[in-house]
Amino acid sequence: MIVEEARRVIRTEAEALLAMMDRIDASFERAVELILESRGRVVVSGMGKSGLIGQKIASTMASTGTPAFFLHPAEGIHGDLGMIMTGDVVIAISNSGETEEVLRILPTIKRLGARLIAMSGNGASALARSSDVFLDVSVAEEACPLGLAPTASTTATLAMGDALAVALLVKRGFKAEDFAIFHPGGSLGKKLLLRVEDLMHTGEALPLVSEDTLMKDALFEITAKALGVTGVRSGDGALKGVITDGDLRRALEKGYDILSQRAAELMKLNPKRIKRQELAAAALQIMEHHSITSLFVFEDDTATAPCGIIHLHDILRAGIA
Repeated sequence: MIVEEARRVIRTEAEALLAMMDRIDASFERAVELILESRGRVVVSGMGKSGLIGQKIASTMASTGTPAFFLHPAEGIHGDLGMIMTGDVVIAISNSGETEEVLRILPTIKRLGARLIAMSGNGASALARSSDVFLDVSVAEEACPLGLAPTASTTATLAMGDALAVALLVKRGFKAEDFAIFHPGGSLGKKLLLRVEDLMHTGEALPLVSEDTLMKDALFEITAKALGVTGVRSGDGALKGVITDGDLRRALEKGYDILSQRAAELMKLNPKRIKRQELAAAALQIMEHHSITSLFVFEDDTATAPCGIIHLHDILRAGIA
């Protein structure tokens, strides 16, 4: 019984969304054009459940390149209408189209010279008649068995808001890098914003020895720089190879007398490298693919001397995973 009821709710809401697809027409295109042509912001307003949906719509738009915020209509009639400016576009949400608090802010919206997009389930309502563009979010029935609680109607409104936000995103040429700018604290933002040069070790922290350095001194360099690796460079500063603490451990386990050897005798040639301008996420991908924990960093593809080193732990501490 419970499972069947849940399935009925989902089916009802899915059918409402599918039915709304056929109503995406020239009015939707005009709504997108109004917002793109606007020199102001998008102001979303609605009461109750519609207001909650409106907050999400405003948030989605703001994070995808369309400046937007939510205005509570009840607060609006007590002074917050001052937040609306000439050139703004107001999206007013009301399933009935007759919500008193929403209707009371309409004259001021018009007086301020803002344009009005109505999202409503009633095309004959006062809200729809007052709008510059009407977006029909009507549903055949609510998923609530009593037909009272906004369910299918709020889902339809949310979907219409998402459709607007995504259409605007596409028209603006909004890219993943732009999205990351508005989400610097999230993992996505870090993956798309943090570069190798932001995390790499440089200068005295860079573990390097020459080709003729004794391994006992190379071991000291690995220990002192605490990155589990040292680069081996030639006389002109070019990176020739690397030695890791794992290389040393495996050599000792085989009984080799390595401490009297030179770095050039134990180093691995052709170490993996990365440019400083690359994303830190790209460095992580290389490390995972080759099962290594560090990469020497170079200014560009032609450079032979490293300018830094980035370690797996640096990337993980930055929250990129």
